[in-house]
Amino acid sequence: MKAKLGVSALVLLFLGGLWLVAAPFAVGYQPLGGAYVDATVNDLWLGGALAALSFAALVFYAADALRELTARDELVAEHRSVPSRHVDS
Repeated sequence: MKAKLGVSALVLLFLGGLWLVAAPFAVGYQPLGGAYVDATVNDLWLGGALAALSFAALVFYAADALRELTARDELVAEHRSVPSRHVDS
């Protein structure tokens, strides 16, 4: 449950960062062909940083999840390869 909440938060942060990057052009407060206004520069830096950090966190989380799944698979394979000893009475 905690993992789903964390991944959901990271995805929302990533999408929020992408929105901050696109907002000046989508909303229209950045004049076409003009010099970037201060609000556009702020949105680009903040949105880019937010999107990059949340994407990196998602990649690290996915790598950790794959590492854990691989370890579980190795444990299951090791457990299956060891013959069980049954004592017949």
